[in-house]
Amino acid sequence: MQADPYLDTEIARHVWETRYRWEEGGEASIEATWQRVAHALAEVEPAERDNWEERFLSVLKGFQFLPGGRIQAGAGTGRDVTLFNCFVMGLIEDSIPGIFRSLQEGALTMQRGGGVGYDFSTIRPHGALARKTGAVASGPVSFMEVWEAMCATIQSTGARRGAMMATLRCDHPDILAFIEAKRQPGKLSHFNLSVQVTDAFMQAIEKDENWPLVFPAKRLAGEGPTLIREWPGEANAVPCRILKELPARALWESLLRATYDTGEPGVLFIDRINRLNNLWYAERISATNPCGEVPLPPYGACDLGSINLTRLVRNPFTQEASFDKDALEKITAVAVRMLDNVIDVSRFPLPQQRDAVHKARRIGLGITGLGDALVMLGLRYGSDASLAFAADIMRTMCYAAYRQSVALAKEKGSFPNFSRERYLAGPFIQKLPADIRDGIARWGIRNSHLLSIAPTGTISLLAGNVSSGIEPIFAADYERAVLDKNGVPKHFLLTDYAVRLWRKITGQSKEVPEALVTAEELPIAAHLDMQAVLQTYVDNSISKTVQVPPETSFAEFAPIYRDAYEKGLKGCTAFRPAAMPAVVLTPPQTTKLSCDITGSCE
Repeated sequence: MQADPYLDTEIARHVWETRYRWEEGGEASIEATWQRVAHALAEVEPAERDNWEERFLSVLKGFQFLPGGRIQAGAGTGRDVTLFNCFVMGLIEDSIPGIFRSLQEGALTMQRGGGVGYDFSTIRPHGALARKTGAVASGPVSFMEVWEAMCATIQSTGARRGAMMATLRCDHPDILAFIEAKRQPGKLSHFNLSVQVTDAFMQAIEKDENWPLVFPAKRLAGEGPTLIREWPGEANAVPCRILKELPARALWESLLRATYDTGEPGVLFIDRINRLNNLWYAERISATNPCGEVPLPPYGACDLGSINLTRLVRNPFTQEASFDKDALEKITAVAVRMLDNVIDVSRFPLPQQRDAVHKARRIGLGITGLGDALVMLGLRYGSDASLAFAADIMRTMCYAAYRQSVALAKEKGSFPNFSRERYLAGPFIQKLPADIRDGIARWGIRNSHLLSIAPTGTISLLAGNVSSGIEPIFAADYERAVLDKNGVPKHFLLTDYAVRLWRKITGQSKEVPEALVTAEELPIAAHLDMQAVLQTYVDNSISKTVQVPPETSFAEFAPIYRDAYEKGLKGCTAFRPAAMPAVVLTPPQTTKLSCDITGSCE
């Protein structure tokens, strides 16, 4: 096979050949892959298909727009696969038939290449008696082990495995067992864990109050004190039995110490997620996809793609360096249309997923290469100038995406769950410019949600090893392990895209640009500040890991989730490299990037 000018690194070539090349279709270059994807997504256009195919191809060329990995791998191949990277599954019914029905649905979804997220809060706590049968419950963590075995089995068959997310409410009686679940090395290794943190819990921490752990009373035998709580699977707030109490601050410290020691769990500020949900009137969210960038209702799915900011920097590493916002707006408009078409092109593992996706037509357009773009512009990640630049870029994308979705609604119709007055009353929508809100009032909107920032691990490697998502540059030079077709890790020596470009321009061989700052060199606040300024213009959520230097003390680490809450984030994940023995990136640094090695989070 001839050299491909776009795949100018060994790892980019490897990623394309093992994950995205349609071998049976005879694809000989990445350009052939782009052509296949553009053609497949244009096929559902009602008119001017050749024109749309050309426009789709124009943004794919040169890795300007990077559709999610499932889109690049599956679109136009005719394979019985989904084009959605991941799903939140249906609520788990608290019965043996219900639990194993949910397990089966997860297995079918993962077999087709989708990652899965579950809320295990509906399962009775360990030791509880069922009201009808008197059976003693083994608790949600025990059933997570069953999912763990299923995932390992699916992987052993050679099927492409997606990652898994498990969430649990902060007031579930088994919350401590959930928090401590990954302290044993190798346990639940196929899961990411996140605690659903409520506003009430944060207030109890602030006031140093006791915190009740509860479960819906109607599902438990016996009697006891109750309080009224919202609960997954219940249409309205219900009486919940108080099974135990503990100091809120003690539970909070247990969560922080587990994260400090093991890298998990993360947190989801679940009340804020629901309060800011554009579909607040139609759905209740209690889980996210495996990396947390898309909070989803039962059977919802991730339709992802990222604009590569490095391709929009003009005259990099010079006094004349600038960013092409006009090009960003144009690419955004085309990308929104492409991701909307994915909904109509894709197959679905389950009919419930098809129904949920079509009702909302949620998409998640994001960015990648932010860390590299900042260096190319001479801006240090975390500086005031970098935050202002990032906010401006995300604002531009947000408004361009919403204007395009309004135009699509005028042309093709709004998403089925659109309710004009209630949608316009949503907090995120109310902050949009008047012309967008007026357009929604007149024409509706095609997609309930439009923006999401994903990790982009593997597709960023495909694009020449640009910095992933909104993360800082990992390191100038490092080694990385990526799985081959047989699931065996293959090791690559890598140089960051911006560093490689700078060395080519300057003729340097080992030095780095002055503006470069790596993930572990940043203070914790810089990570949170970047996520916060971007979240303002993101209607879904953001996947970001706060990389904490291994020598950081627990006292320095402890404020991290509280600060994330106060800065308005929807969730947060922190990682201290000393906390995890198995990593995919090696010296000079280590990081938690499990989603990258599986390829399920691109």
